[in-house]
Amino acid sequence: MSAEAPVIRILVVDDQPLVRRGLSLILSPDPSFEVVGEAEDGEQAVALAHRLRPDVVVMDIRMPVLDGVAATEQLARTLPGCRVLALSTFDMDEYVVAALRAGAYGFLPKDVSPEDLGAAIRTVHTGEAVVAPRLLTRLISAYVRAPLGAAQPPPAVTAGDLTPREVEVWRLMATGLDNAGIARAMDISQSTVKNHITGLFGKLDVRDRAQAVIAAYETGLVTARTGGGDQAGGRG
Repeated sequence: MSAEAPVIRILVVDDQPLVRRGLSLILSPDPSFEVVGEAEDGEQAVALAHRLRPDVVVMDIRMPVLDGVAATEQLARTLPGCRVLALSTFDMDEYVVAALRAGAYGFLPKDVSPEDLGAAIRTVHTGEAVVAPRLLTRLISAYVRAPLGAAQPPPAVTAGDLTPREVEVWRLMATGLDNAGIARAMDISQSTVKNHITGLFGKLDVRDRAQAVIAAYETGLVTARTGGGDQAGGRG
């Protein structure tokens, strides 16, 4: 690897040996990753992280001795430069919220694709947050509500700031579709979707996908009934 792209050192934490080994085997062939250790519970994870100083910890949430949420909280407090990416087969809202509140930079279901896992590790390594679209959308639909009577179109739409295509991309994004899903739904290329999203972010004055989805719920473009899709996927 070049000096401009240092290897990302990873600690894999899961109480199931086969899962730990599987994650390590998935990540190890990528020359931009180095799996520096494996831990079977949160207590061991904290100790190893202090000794090995990984860049990213791929952390299971439900484990014996010390669970992933408590381990994440300890790492966020004592090793702030170590980013935690939480994984769980239990993608219920309370686990996602608890992990993110504890200091995790991301949360993905364990059925995530190897490609999306690698992309998420790179994302959290830069200090940005990443949450699977299906989890992000469900969380926002549960915790964000449009003001009473906000059934009218968003102000940006009525003002003509957004094109019809941008409105449709925004709506599909807010229902939980990733870029590939939006491209299929609209019968356009993924590069065109990305261009629409870039324009959309600028016009809405939002930083990322999460803020765009929040804005969709706050303006009433989508509601808890129409949002909350179950599609998995990566970042925008």
